[in-house]
Amino acid sequence: MGESQSRYSIVERLTQVKLDIITAKSDLKEELKHKEQKIAELKKDLENWNKDIEEDVRREKRNKEKQIEKAVQEYNNTKERLVDKEKTYDDKVKAIDEALNSIEEISKTSPTIQP
Repeated sequence: MGESQSRYSIVERLTQVKLDIITAKSDLKEELKHKEQKIAELKKDLENWNKDIEEDVRREKRNKEKQIEKAVQEYNNTKERLVDKEKTYDDKVKAIDEALNSIEEISKTSPTIQP
């Protein structure tokens, strides 16, 4: 009976080693599958990141375009006001020139009174 227990013990140990090897082999395949899934996940993350970046660039470009449009509008408004202000200043200078001419004419025709 000792010999059969010994054989049984050897068979049991070999069977356990075989199961351990099969489990290790299966674990290798599972690890490989996880790594493949990780690659797919990283690729998807990159794709999403690229889309986000594209959206950010489009949004930033649009903001820059709006800033340019606003600056052009402010420039045009200032340019229009400039023309009006120049006309106002020209009118004031003309009025002053007319007043000076009137004073000059009055001075030519009026005798100067000396005290």
